[in-house]
Amino acid sequence: MKSFVSSCLVCGLLVLTSCAPFCPDAQTPSARVRIVHASPDAPAVDVCVNGEPAFEGVEFARVTDYASLPPGTYAVRVTAAGAGCLGAGVIDANLPLSARQDVSVVAVNVLAQIEALPLIDDNSSPLAGRAKVRFVHVSPNAPAVDVTLPDGTTLFDNIAFKQASNYLEVQAGTYTLQVRDETGTVVVLTLNDVQLGAGKVYSVFAVGLLNGTPALNALIAVDN
Repeated sequence: MKSFVSSCLVCGLLVLTSCAPFCPDAQTPSARVRIVHASPDAPAVDVCVNGEPAFEGVEFARVTDYASLPPGTYAVRVTAAGAGCLGAGVIDANLPLSARQDVSVVAVNVLAQIEALPLIDDNSSPLAGRAKVRFVHVSPNAPAVDVTLPDGTTLFDNIAFKQASNYLEVQAGTYTLQVRDETGTVVVLTLNDVQLGAGKVYSVFAVGLLNGTPALNALIAVDN
């Protein structure tokens, strides 16, 4: 996966001849946006912002770095990789961004029904010795799920497709997480040795297809 900007959309990552009009003003707090590819049958995609390339070749189950932008509303177009910003968009959306706001734009659902799911990210630090985590359900054919510990302790309850949980602070450490169906008795996915570090913020995305290909799995992103 390659992240790039042709008009300085990601200032500091790649500087070209001119930053205008996308570079954040030094005196204006910027917003940040990233892309999560969670459409199980979609090809790799390019992402254009206001008609300019922003991210290239984002594959399924990948999360880009954050790009900094001035506050405002942006036209976001997602195309098949290599199609260019003038190519037919599989997603076209207007994305409002506020100062000091972090946003994840998740490409969700199967390709025939692909859509953008914007999520507001909270990357503020957890308490000392703790980690902060949320669960995002983006598996299009999986039922509403609970996320539990092996002893049945529920961390996140009844999270349906296209829903994100609230953030939960937990003691830093290594965990086994179980994703259970709506009955709470059938484990559809087990995540072993999930390391949650002190001071870190995580998003756990349920991606893929239940009893399908690509298989149901978890994409764990370190957000801060």
